[in-house]
Amino acid sequence: MFIKKNILKLCMVLAFITYGKAFAQQQIYNYSQYADNLTAVNPAYSILDKAGSVSVLGRKQFIGIDGAPSSLMLNAIFPIESINGAAGVYVLNDQAAVEKQIEANVFFAKGVQLTQTDYLAVALNLGVRNYVGNYSQLDATDPQFMNDVRETKPNIGFGVMLYSTNYYLGLSVPELTIRSLGTASQQQANYLRTHYYFTGAYLADVSDDVKVKPATLVSYVNGSPVLANISGTLYLKEQLGIGLNYRTDKKAAAMLSVIGKAFRVGYSYQFGTSSNNLGGVNITTHEVSISYRFGNVTGNKLL
Repeated sequence: MFIKKNILKLCMVLAFITYGKAFAQQQIYNYSQYADNLTAVNPAYSILDKAGSVSVLGRKQFIGIDGAPSSLMLNAIFPIESINGAAGVYVLNDQAAVEKQIEANVFFAKGVQLTQTDYLAVALNLGVRNYVGNYSQLDATDPQFMNDVRETKPNIGFGVMLYSTNYYLGLSVPELTIRSLGTASQQQANYLRTHYYFTGAYLADVSDDVKVKPATLVSYVNGSPVLANISGTLYLKEQLGIGLNYRTDKKAAAMLSVIGKAFRVGYSYQFGTSSNNLGGVNITTHEVSISYRFGNVTGNKLL
């Protein structure tokens, strides 16, 4: 029994080292399907669609393993057509091993016309973030793990986006942190640091039935390297999307989406591309998104 207990403790510690570091070092909102789920990254994106919408996106690594990193993001957008604006809310629930963050924000966005075809949107978001690290669950007798972390703090962010009917370019800071996390964090908790994002996409017509959309999401947080996502999606008859995504931390993903005027369902399968992943232990991630549009629904949303 003693040996079994210590083996179990060792496995938990190793799991924490593997999952906890990955959780703390990753940069939030780096989803494979980012090009269609940008409101949490930059609330100014909510202006692009004149319809209202409710969306949910779930992400899971290491299917079947307890404590594996997982994310759930929900957002709702309500257009204010009289002022070319939008308001809404988004909620993020992120967890890995003994670490968890829950965040909720409300936002308001307003668009102004610059030229006959180009617009500028600005947005402000306000909310609260709660970070929990239950390190004592690993080993309460080990000084390195005996102190749990509990941190709740307000959040403020902003974003700007230049857009038209076939492109967008955006800059945002959705989580502006004034002070750092307290003294107890073993992992430096990137989730409570300021994040900077650049986003862009262009929707091009190849033929009457084929469109292509290249997109990018570049993110930076102090203490971590710049992380860039590059993706391309091919749309057939505006109803089926087939795409590929590559991240500079040596991850790639295949994406598939089914698109209707009201409903959209997306799926992506992400895998590692480094030499120690291919042919060996591979960190795979499944991601599913579902969205529903209502109100002024005039066509399938591709941008």
